[in-house]
Amino acid sequence: MAKIGIIGGSGFYKLEGLPVIQEEAVTNEYGTARISIAEYKGDEIVFMARHGASHSIPPHLVNYRANLKAMKDLGVDYIMTTAAVGSLHMLLAPGEFVLLSQFIDFTRQRVGTFFNEVDPNFKHVDVTEPFSGFLREKILTAAKERDIHIHPYGTYVCLEGPRFETAAEISMMRLLGGDVVGMTVVPEVVLARELDIDYATVAVVTNYGAGMAPGKVSHEEVYEVFGQAKVRLQKLIMAALDVIVDG
Repeated sequence: MAKIGIIGGSGFYKLEGLPVIQEEAVTNEYGTARISIAEYKGDEIVFMARHGASHSIPPHLVNYRANLKAMKDLGVDYIMTTAAVGSLHMLLAPGEFVLLSQFIDFTRQRVGTFFNEVDPNFKHVDVTEPFSGFLREKILTAAKERDIHIHPYGTYVCLEGPRFETAAEISMMRLLGGDVVGMTVVPEVVLARELDIDYATVAVVTNYGAGMAPGKVSHEEVYEVFGQAKVRLQKLIMAALDVIVDG
């Protein structure tokens, strides 16, 4: 029986519509991760708020290794995640969904691998296609069945944070082929690959990148737009659960 994990990003701090049957702190050699467990159609759903229940953990301080190892130790086979992102294209408007397909990594201080010491069993993981084709197909099917518009491809550029980007950085990322920018999906997606866990991300566009629209990028704007999209996002996640569980 497959176990499904969900990691909620900014603005997505709990499972709506699924009764939680257990909450616990899972400790491993990398730290402690707080999780909630619900049951849906006979399958366990393991939920984790990436930034903590009160959004107290900034992106560069998230313990990605503890979180992913906790999912693995709990027997999770598939992880769906959400992420608030900035748009790098004027035609990709705030409120729209993007199913990530590639990433470009500009993080600097994070431990991005479980192989961080001498280990004769370390491996070079292939990330030609970093996001799970299986999960991406299921999410696209769910979106079509529920008539939820989602862009089927998108290249995510990950920066260290927690500051927003400069206008020059936004211009550079667009020239490099980026579609959206955020601060959390890397190294999460890489760690999932090292643990052989299927991983996919639904990104919610909350703002245009710096310099693309009048005014400044603000934390409040991100929360406001994400809040407006949250009902559709929850609907999509539940629909994807149906598609995965029902096979």
